[in-house]
Amino acid sequence: MQLFVVFEHASGYGLFSVREFEEVGAFLPQVEEAVTQAAKFQQVVKLVGYRAFTSAAQALENINAVSEGLLTEELKAFLETNLPKKKSKVQLGVCDSKLGAAINEALGVGVTHVGVVPEIIRGIRTHLSHFVKGLSLASMKQTELGLGHSYSRGKVKFNINRADNMIIQSISLIDQLDKDINTFAMRIKEWYSYHFPELAKVVTDNYQYSKCAHFIKDRKTLSEESLPKLEEITMDSAMAQAILDAARMSMGMDISTIDLMNIERFAKRVSSLSEYRKQLAQYLKKKMDFVAPNLAVLIGEVVGARLISHAGSLTNLAKYPASTVQILGAEKALFRAIKTRTNTPKYGLIYHSTFIGRADLANKGRISRYLANKCSMASRIDCFSESLSSVFGEHLREQVEERLAFYETGGVPRKNAEVMKAALEEHNAKMEEKKTKKRKLDELINGGEEMTEVPKKKKKKKVAAEIAATAVAETEVNEETTQNQEGSVKKKKQQLHQVLDSENLNGEKMVAAEVVAESPKKKKKKKKQQEQEGNALEVINGGVGKSPFLAKSLSSSRCDLEYAGLVLGIVGLN
Repeated sequence: MQLFVVFEHASGYGLFSVREFEEVGAFLPQVEEAVTQAAKFQQVVKLVGYRAFTSAAQALENINAVSEGLLTEELKAFLETNLPKKKSKVQLGVCDSKLGAAINEALGVGVTHVGVVPEIIRGIRTHLSHFVKGLSLASMKQTELGLGHSYSRGKVKFNINRADNMIIQSISLIDQLDKDINTFAMRIKEWYSYHFPELAKVVTDNYQYSKCAHFIKDRKTLSEESLPKLEEITMDSAMAQAILDAARMSMGMDISTIDLMNIERFAKRVSSLSEYRKQLAQYLKKKMDFVAPNLAVLIGEVVGARLISHAGSLTNLAKYPASTVQILGAEKALFRAIKTRTNTPKYGLIYHSTFIGRADLANKGRISRYLANKCSMASRIDCFSESLSSVFGEHLREQVEERLAFYETGGVPRKNAEVMKAALEEHNAKMEEKKTKKRKLDELINGGEEMTEVPKKKKKKKVAAEIAATAVAETEVNEETTQNQEGSVKKKKQQLHQVLDSENLNGEKMVAAEVVAESPKKKKKKKKQQEQEGNALEVINGGVGKSPFLAKSLSSSRCDLEYAGLVLGIVGLN
């Protein structure tokens, strides 16, 4: 049995034969010692063939396939070329068992990845530059570094619209802003209460309090004229009037202008932070609609974002079982309960959902378990579905509502199979409708482009027909004047020549011929027309040297000659 070892490197594939396989396998410690020395290792291993990659893209494609245990066409052709034809006496050593199974299925070669093979591969990796001519250590490091970066970029590649790390940062920032805004609001209440202590009892909202403090400044300046602005801030006329009355009877001390300026600046900063927090909440809602629409519809944007943040990513959340999702965020309470052998917690972050609050005390654990089950389903749909919609989340929410009603009234809820079947049908119909709309829009855009081109051609033909008709009408008026026949003929030739040169379309000659044919001269006798054509041909033959237009007509087709004869005949060669 002869042992061959295939080695995958960033620069290409290599196939090596191991000499005296049985002896090498018996003396594994000696092989491990020989790996560190290139001369001894070359006595054990010999290079059979090496195939370099032609480009970085090919190297990345092959390494991706090898890492997933797939046999590429390049590797298959390389092994078929370099391995002996009698494969029954051959054993191939590989580094990955999945790749070995694929090679065994495709080529029918015995494969191994244990025993002495790992040490042989380690030695090949260490002394590869000694086996392959022209492959230096510097070039090896460069190719390994480039392929490593490409491989890593491919593994972490994601859709920018479904980036759950933005959700993690957004919800973390919202939680931090909530704490900071509460702390700053307490500070501004303490600070401004030296001057106007009654305001904190009238206005309880932190954002409204900071806006009022920024607007009022010195309470002595408040008057009836300030009521509209106070009503705009508090959105309550009674509260605005109460602020005005409290300012007139306030027990606060007087305060200097510099102190008021600092309080005003601080109140403005707190107000701007509160406004930014609202904008960030809207941004989080949009991101959740992009990334996890079903989870957002089921449990809410904030709670869903907290679940994703605590799990680390949407993929991790989708991998969790429903029992883990149920207590996610209550790990300390869980381990404390296990340590003290008390009751474990019934819910974690999902406690902030409205369903838990609406349930009775005896049913909170049941509804939390049911809600965690539906959250797990929604997260898996959002994570692994290619076409996202909120249809499944809406149906899952209806199921939770039905379960709440079942605990309260005893109404039997629908089965999960029926609900999912209806949701799948609705989802497919919605996706088909989107595809239809997109296809109609594309057809409308393409059709509009075609329609914009067609009228231009029709307009050109129409202009040519009008010019030719005008020429025919003018020639009919000049039929009676025989003295200026030659001048009028040249004039009409020049006009028609300009029309034909400007358009450069052979089809427009036929349009002008049709216009001429539709004139009142159509009813003349055939004999008279033949005479006119004969006269026209005589004139053409006689004036070839004088008129370049007629010379051009002579070199053209028979249709052009007939056309010129008709025009000249109508001009007045009767």
